[in-house]
Amino acid sequence: MAGTSTPMKTNAVNFDPIAFSDIPGWADDDHLAAWKAFVASCGPVLSTSASGPKAGEPTYKKNLLQVCKLALAQDQAAGIRTRKAARAFFERHFRPHSVAGAKDSGLLTGYYEPLLKGSRVRTAEFPIPIYRRPPDLVNMVAESERGAKSSAPTHMRKTDAGLKPFPTRAEIEQGGLAGQDLELMYFKDPVDVFFMQVQGSGRVELPGGEKVRVSYDGKNGYPYTSIGRALIASREISAEVMSLQALKQWLRANVERARSVMWKNESYVFFRELTGDDGKGPIGANNIPLQPRRSLAVDTSYYALGTPIFVDAPELTHATKSGGFHRLMIAHDVGSAIKGPERGDIYFGSGDEAGRLAGVTKQKGHFIVLLPVSDAAKPQAAGGVP
Repeated sequence: MAGTSTPMKTNAVNFDPIAFSDIPGWADDDHLAAWKAFVASCGPVLSTSASGPKAGEPTYKKNLLQVCKLALAQDQAAGIRTRKAARAFFERHFRPHSVAGAKDSGLLTGYYEPLLKGSRVRTAEFPIPIYRRPPDLVNMVAESERGAKSSAPTHMRKTDAGLKPFPTRAEIEQGGLAGQDLELMYFKDPVDVFFMQVQGSGRVELPGGEKVRVSYDGKNGYPYTSIGRALIASREISAEVMSLQALKQWLRANVERARSVMWKNESYVFFRELTGDDGKGPIGANNIPLQPRRSLAVDTSYYALGTPIFVDAPELTHATKSGGFHRLMIAHDVGSAIKGPERGDIYFGSGDEAGRLAGVTKQKGHFIVLLPVSDAAKPQAAGGVP
């Protein structure tokens, strides 16, 4: 099914319409799995959009919300139960568009939910704390936009003298939040805690065997700094061998230097414990439940949460049994390091195997964005501020 011949534009990126038949692997994908991921995002996206569009949001979001309402109605009526029906829904309500002039410029990485042993109380075995959100922490941007391009702080501290910068990672880890009863849980290894903050969530096994989930609940407002890039720049690890596993190995082999290296990333994440239905699985931005290999973290400067995006990554061969990675994903999350119209972070699931797959994911990829039909048919901008 071909799209309109008129190029679209959302913020600073141009879209070129293509046909569904031009999407590599479209016919072979599991559209029912993508449908379930799409429907899972619709409730949270609709509930957080009740006040209307915000400045800077892609203007196609208004029509995306209408498609979400249709999807929820069909889901409640059990109208879509097969891959064929799910594919028909996407082809009826969306038109595919490639990102103009961006071929071979996209980059895909991976993230996951680590499983760590921890404790609710500090002990000799578990001395490293994670903190709950401080009451004086103020959001300067919406949480769904915290990964968007900006040099301004995303969070600040409310004081009697006005808004002030929050303590850095180094300051927090040297007692900057001590005595405020903000400790949520404790862990064995500062390296594990660091990377749980990078991932934004974690599953914790407590001493009695109970397993609970913790999730992102704000940060100290500083931009994310890649310590992997810092170690490459200082020639401690070569770019060719750099991976999540290689980075962890270096930090554990260089204990005396590891702390100062981790402090190069001044960004520090706060957590909350998930309860009830939220505790059944990890969540992304705006409380969207994450789906392994269907949830994608994107730059919300370009894409609204809930947007279906087909990821074409022939070089990403370790994540599927059939060679390259070609599948319809949904924009479910954001990330401080996710910048650009073809920059994506694939959620791989929970546990060690998911972590292994995420850790070696750093391949080129191409986005094919599904825009609502009513936007794809218009000869004006599909995004940005009108």
